[in-house]
Amino acid sequence: MNKIILADNQAIFRAGIAKVLASEEDFRVAAQCADLERLLLSVDAYRSSIVLFASALRPEYQDLMSHVKAAGSRAVVIAENGEPAQIFTAHDIRGVVYRNTTGQALVECVHRVIKGFSSIQRPAEAIGAEEEDSVGARVRDRLTPKEMKIVALIVQGCKNKEIALRLGTTEQVIKNYLRSVYDKTGVSDRLELALFTIHHRILAAAAAEAGNSVQMRTA
Repeated sequence: MNKIILADNQAIFRAGIAKVLASEEDFRVAAQCADLERLLLSVDAYRSSIVLFASALRPEYQDLMSHVKAAGSRAVVIAENGEPAQIFTAHDIRGVVYRNTTGQALVECVHRVIKGFSSIQRPAEAIGAEEEDSVGARVRDRLTPKEMKIVALIVQGCKNKEIALRLGTTEQVIKNYLRSVYDKTGVSDRLELALFTIHHRILAAAAAEAGNSVQMRTA
């Protein structure tokens, strides 16, 4: 079983990526980190891991990689679209994927790094931002505010019972909404919905905003 430390300050992306990784039988997410301090503590605690982190955390790469190497681990970065890979490879980061990559490409990158290879995705290999924006915008505009809140909670890993409780309704109502969401997004289950959402930045941003409103309501 390959241990993975996952670090991203964008909660909805972190939750979605965790779902992607959890779908692989040989992966175990040992820690999820929302900030740099937690990331460094986790790197020191979980040795011989794959450290999958977002460049948005803005670490001091030399310091981070000294922790990674001391722990016998390897690093994969989730770069923001447009960031040159050389920024990361210069610090011996073995894998580079971009924020708008597919779940399959992310998993393949991690597998290659586990085997001791480098895996550097070129920006051109990721889906074009313009195409992504148009797809995400179309789906965002088709979903109702209630459906968007449900999408946000699905990405966070909530079950129907918890979603119903947080939205003040019943499980059956949530099931009915989910059927509508699946139809509008063209997916067939919760995992596909989570992957679809994090793969489309505009949709993910809208879901994150909806999720924040739910947290404020239930706080």
